[in-house]
Parts: sequence; structure tokens; C-alpha cells
Amino acid sequence: MRSSLRLNVNGVVREVETDPDAPLLAVLRNELDLKSARFGCGHERCGACMVLLDGIPVYSCTLPVSAVRDGAITTVEGLGDEAAPHPIQMALIEEQAGQCGYCLSGIQISAAALLARTTSPSHDEIKTALEPNLCRCGVHLRVIRAVERAATMLREGVPA
Repeated sequence: MRSSLRLNVNGVVREVETDPDAPLLAVLRNELDLKSARFGCGHERCGACMVLLDGIPVYSCTLPVSAVRDGAITTVEGLGDEAAPHPIQMALIEEQAGQCGYCLSGIQISAAALLARTTSPSHDEIKTALEPNLCRCGVHLRVIRAVERAATMLREGVPA
């Protein structure tokens, strides 16, 4: 049964007509045309679908949209854009940290959450923050360097 839900996505309150049990991922992609979060495994094991909910990375592939109606949802589209990218977005490009790119949306979400907590994360903190994100291309070392670079950029005053 469809109902009307109000969602705060990327700082904009949007109204959608959808099944309250639909996964947030489906609503973001199909109703709101936000394509950064991706379907990977559907079982909270790969991280491709991650978004921020009140600043915390969550899997959107299994989360019912009705469970987030009171929260602030941020997708990669809400982190930054071409004119004003988030430091993690700039750093991933500078470190050439993507190959196929399928995992990078979730990685950006996890990294942005970490960098919002600290601009001086340790190597182990970075690895722990990125642990939910599965990358089959093997760019892990470049991604870690990118997070370290983004942290430096934030400490130097580049806005998030």
C-alpha cells in the first residue's frame, strides 16, 4: 500500500508516494532520481548502497524508507558537486583511487563520516571506517591514501 512520505534528502525536504516498506535505496534511485547509491548485494555486505543518516553511514538496500522519515539523509550527490567537491571526492581523483568505481559511492560516504568526526584519523581508524566497503578492484591502498589526503585538506581549511 502506497503512502505519502516526507524525506529530508541532501538538505531538501522531498515528498514521495511509495510503499513504506520499500528499501530506501529503491526510493532514492527510482523516485528521487539520485543514482549515487548503488545496489550491490542486497544483504548489507558490500557497502555500495551506503548513505548517511544523521551523519552515520547506513546500508540503504535493506532499510525501509519509513524508518528514515525523521532523519537527514545524505547521498554522494549531497556531499559535493563539480563546482564545490567534498575533499574526499577531490582526493579520490588525485590519488586515482577508482577503477570500476562501483564501490566508490559507499567509500565516499564512509570516509566523509569519518572525516566529520576527525580530521586526523589514524591509519587503523581509516581501515576500520572503510571496512564495510567491498572493493573487488584492489584499490584499497589508494583509497586509504585518498582519505589521508582529504584529512590533510580539511586541516588546511578546504571546506567539506
